[in-house]
Amino acid sequence: MKWNLRWVAAKRDIWRPTQLLVAFEEVGFTPSLSKVAALWSNKPVTLRLDDLDKICAALGCTVADLLEAEPTALADGNRERERQAVGGETAPGPGPSRPTPRPASGGPRSLPPN
Repeated sequence: MKWNLRWVAAKRDIWRPTQLLVAFEEVGFTPSLSKVAALWSNKPVTLRLDDLDKICAALGCTVADLLEAEPTALADGNRERERQAVGGETAPGPGPSRPTPRPASGGPRSLPPN
């Protein structure tokens, strides 16, 4: 994921973590300045959904403005193929296939262990 907090803040003419803290306090979100500075300078590893909601309220944006999906690189350097919905049409080729049901064995299933 790409973290676009600085870009979204810049659209509101916010250029420093202290200015961002003031915007947060206007909507009742009161994190410490060190937490705001960490959000400002780094992509967060984790973020509470409540905090994300308050950040969006303070900046007048959506989650899609703050977080942008990026393709992940595989070990061999190729990009991950776009995911498709189950049942979507795909071109035949190498890769994972859809699971197939097992043939019926003809008898009833065994009971689970006690």
